[in-house]
Amino acid sequence: MGNEIYLARQPIVDAEHRLFAYELLFRHSLASVSAQITNQLQAGVEVIGNTLCIGPDWLLQGKLAFINLDEATLMSDFVSLLPPHHVVYEILETVPVTPVLIARIQELRQQGYRFALDDFVALEEYMPLLPMVDFVKLDVLEQHPEKTVEIIAHLKRSFSGQFIAEKVESREMFELCRNSGIQYFQGYYFARPENLANKAIQPGQLAVLELMNKVRACKELGEVEEPLRRNAALTLRLLRYANSAHSGLRQQVHTVRQALTLIGLNTLYRWLALLLATARPTPTNALAARTAVTRGRLCELLGQTRLDRDAQDELFITGLFSLAEPLLEIPLARLLELLPMPEPVVQALVHRSGPYAPFLNLAEASERGDFEQIARHAGAIACSPDEINVAELQALAWTEELAREVAPMAGEPAA
Repeated sequence: MGNEIYLARQPIVDAEHRLFAYELLFRHSLASVSAQITNQLQAGVEVIGNTLCIGPDWLLQGKLAFINLDEATLMSDFVSLLPPHHVVYEILETVPVTPVLIARIQELRQQGYRFALDDFVALEEYMPLLPMVDFVKLDVLEQHPEKTVEIIAHLKRSFSGQFIAEKVESREMFELCRNSGIQYFQGYYFARPENLANKAIQPGQLAVLELMNKVRACKELGEVEEPLRRNAALTLRLLRYANSAHSGLRQQVHTVRQALTLIGLNTLYRWLALLLATARPTPTNALAARTAVTRGRLCELLGQTRLDRDAQDELFITGLFSLAEPLLEIPLARLLELLPMPEPVVQALVHRSGPYAPFLNLAEASERGDFEQIARHAGAIACSPDEINVAELQALAWTEELAREVAPMAGEPAA
């Protein structure tokens, strides 16, 4: 088996929190929380090489990749390996500005590559680079906010590109940067870097996704009975779930048809979604799985007196898949390609808009204990504090009970 390849990526978002790009970062292992760089050339080359190995189409999903380059990497032939339309090369603040550097940037720009100045502090020596770069990145954690505002005002007189604030760690800093004219943002306020190995949808997960698509399209139980019967692991889990969920039955459920008749298509879809989200219990995603299930149930409970049964089911899916990326280790956009969802679900997950967005926002604010946001989003759906508290307790209890029902049987193959 070949060596695994590692990267980290951190989202860069616009003022509406919509994904604009990823910064790709060097990691020496999947457990790394920082770069631990001893050789900048090696780090830059490995980021480029690992991006190629993982595949820029999968890794970026149509978004830009921002990649740090030191002087040696910038001068190497490696920078031409990635397609220009995919990348923006960040010139590190340690790179000396020389005629050779300027000539190299001009050469790569003619090939279609774009550039950013990293950790820009408006030193006079970097001013010749401004006409050749598309982005200026400002480290807003390392300098006083007033200094950031001053640099932006100064640069706007001569720089026609766009600004990116990095290390944004609070809403206050985000709002200050946005109000100062910065267009893009990255930092812990939005998302921490996500470590990636060479990951893809596993065969078992793909089987679940295919079944979910069949369930959404079919009208008769028989259309999904045979695909289920051909998958021994899913059959075992379905029978276990049906018997556990209906423990008052006089007779045990022994066949797929009996189980499907008992639970119906809507419940089958929900069960498959749960299975997909919880089928890979690892130390890194076990907590995310519980959070996702609880969030989905809370969204559903809050919708019970406000929306019809179908919409309640869709609220559950919205909450569950709001943590799809850390759970399934694939981008949300890729999941939506594999598993088309109703438009209100997509609106809430991707754009934070539409009828389900207030429910999802309220559930997330409740998890954070953000009382200001709880009050705001509760008002959007006319929900009282008492109702939220009761729903939270019910959702937690439901998750605890469900964890026993959908957990893999001892020795059972993972789905």
